Amino acid sequence: MAKERVQFVCRECGYESARWLGRCPQCGMWNALVEAPVPQRDSGAAARPGIGGVPKRLSEFAPTSDARLSTAIGEFDRVLGGGVVPGSFILVGGDPGIGKSTLVMQGMDGLARQGVRVVYSSGEESPGQTGMRARRLGISGDEFYIVCETSLDAILDHVAALQPGVLVIDSIQTTHRTGVASSPGSIGQVRECGAELMRVAKSDGVAVIVIGHVTKEGLVAGPRTLEHMVDTVLYIEGDRYHQYRLLRAAKNRFGSTNEIGVFEMSGAGLQEVPNPSQMFLSERVRGAPGSVVGCAIEGTRPLLVETQALVSPSCYGVPQRVATGVDRQRLAMLLAVLERRVGMRLGDSDVFVNVAGGLRVTEPALDLSVVLAVASSVKNAACDPDAIVVGEVGLGGEVRGVSQAARRVAEAAKLGFARCIIAAANVKSLDDAENITIRGVRDVIDALDAIDTLSR
Repeated sequence: MAKERVQFVCRECGYESARWLGRCPQCGMWNALVEAPVPQRDSGAAARPGIGGVPKRLSEFAPTSDARLSTAIGEFDRVLGGGVVPGSFILVGGDPGIGKSTLVMQGMDGLARQGVRVVYSSGEESPGQTGMRARRLGISGDEFYIVCETSLDAILDHVAALQPGVLVIDSIQTTHRTGVASSPGSIGQVRECGAELMRVAKSDGVAVIVIGHVTKEGLVAGPRTLEHMVDTVLYIEGDRYHQYRLLRAAKNRFGSTNEIGVFEMSGAGLQEVPNPSQMFLSERVRGAPGSVVGCAIEGTRPLLVETQALVSPSCYGVPQRVATGVDRQRLAMLLAVLERRVGMRLGDSDVFVNVAGGLRVTEPALDLSVVLAVASSVKNAACDPDAIVVGEVGLGGEVRGVSQAARRVAEAAKLGFARCIIAAANVKSLDDAENITIRGVRDVIDALDAIDTLSR
């Protein structure tokens, strides 16, 4: 018997090598090459069919319809850009137990109730287990078909017979093709299955939703080429031991990648949260030192979040700098600004900063709230609980203006905040603000003076 030939494939970019290399010469990633069998080449031109495209002039292409398929879940549709686009290829990833299958099944139920035929292929559960979960979620649409299968060829036979509008694969790591000489979940299988599903989506107009496992780094397991070939990549984030989940788009050819959807896990599945700002502030302790409310923009949605800080004497030779929900390097920069521009000694103290609710914010508009929260903890003095703080902090200690200031202030006024401390550059655009007092500040010292308990 001939010995099986193997090769080494980069799981990041798909580069192939006859021997193992510590660093991929194509993408530069270290320890990314894994062993995989050499695939047998298909014989004949018809072994891998294309999508049947022929060259045409641009003027000859008929405009496609902008109609989308609504899942009847507002938060899901928001992240997708308005709904599922027919013929699109969507990848959904997340940690085990985070709610990937639950959310997708609920969304497909919304489509089936509108008359869209859905085929849901589960390779991780038995028919009885899948049916039990469907009954728990209240799914009973006549156009919702469930098949428990791991062979992609058999799944596509069912698709050809049923002609669905949406196909769901749960999950891509359990699906395999018979012509590929490797185990399910391997780089070769994931790549070949992804390529075939993309062909089905583009040639037949079937929207394909693929659920994928993630690695310890938080990326979808398998080759990165899978993320490149799909139209949309969605990630479900959150602590599996808490009830809130965030749906975020890492890639979207048909919508914004900045939108997020907020859900609450319950016994009946994932329930959308219509007012995330109120949810993030629901457990805030008014009058607590080190607590300041800021406002971040996620896509088109303003989110009010509580920034918490705790400063305590260090017991170590090197003080700790722990950041949860904000960038650790940016926190170090803001602490340096407080030391240099304000004269606040932090070099011998541990500093812990947290964005409550599990939200991760990368927008610099939260800088000023972090600075005031740290100052509040150092002085052990509470900030005004009815004030919201918005502004970017520069290295010179200046407070810079932020985008969409009017929308942030309107969200704060809607939730009953009485004061808004914001960069002076944004004050001119907020002349018509009602039910809220605007205070413009030019630097960090001015912002500290705006809070009576923190004034120098």
